[in-house]
Amino acid sequence: MVLGIGIDIIEIARVESALEKRGSLQERLFTPQEIAYCTARGRPGESLAARFAAKEAVRKACSAAMPGIVIPWLDIEIVMVDSRPTVNLLGNTAPSARKCGIQELLVTMSHSREYACASVLVLGEKLESC
Repeated sequence: MVLGIGIDIIEIARVESALEKRGSLQERLFTPQEIAYCTARGRPGESLAARFAAKEAVRKACSAAMPGIVIPWLDIEIVMVDSRPTVNLLGNTAPSARKCGIQELLVTMSHSREYACASVLVLGEKLESC
């Protein structure tokens, strides 16, 4: 059953500029695995922007299944598994999501020269406990 859907779009230059201006921002938004993957890419800001859009989309999609809970940035990790993006929920968010009936998060990301976007679909079983 679909429990939520989220979408986000962001200007890549805006992400690149923010990361350049605020040195610690990258570590506050992205996990070490995400940073390692993105910095190995041709234009790291492009990949980081796509992941930021995906994290925003996860937060929006999960808000329907987990009302009142704001997921911390570092509790959402976007990793590549078999050449496709996958969402890992970490920290306290993982057990909270399971408690709310979330079983799977599907994510897709895309970018052009100027924009990065992502969509997320939350699948699971609606539980009355959330």
